[in-house]
Amino acid sequence: MLAGAPALMILFRRKYPRWWFEWNVELLRFTNRIGAYAVLMTDQYPATDEEQSVHLEIDYPDVEADLNRWLPLVKWLLALPHYVLLFFLFIAEVVVLVIVWFAILFTGRYPRTLFDFMVGVARWQNRVLAYAILMVTDEYPPLTLEE
Repeated sequence: MLAGAPALMILFRRKYPRWWFEWNVELLRFTNRIGAYAVLMTDQYPATDEEQSVHLEIDYPDVEADLNRWLPLVKWLLALPHYVLLFFLFIAEVVVLVIVWFAILFTGRYPRTLFDFMVGVARWQNRVLAYAILMVTDEYPPLTLEE
């Protein structure tokens, strides 16, 4: 994702070009489709141009009304606790993925609690990315797997 330029545009010009926003959101959608495929949440090979079973909506920010001009300078630092927690959650995801693989192999089903865990980690990651990388919100992401 291309985050540096939008951060500078928010800082100096108080603008976030819509085409840049749409590029970043589409790229995030595509990486989410790849992630869902990689953790066995879908059997559909990720398409580059279709939503498929993964749906991600991010509202275009009103920069002057909704975003603090100076916050892009420190958002990456403020998100450090999230990065640390997400690192450990990714390790847990690998362990869960092995368990899921065997569960699907023997039962033919994805255990619901493990599915919810994988979805929760993906949501958390998307909230942190929207805050610290895409810079579309100044609302600090909650430290939770829930919606």
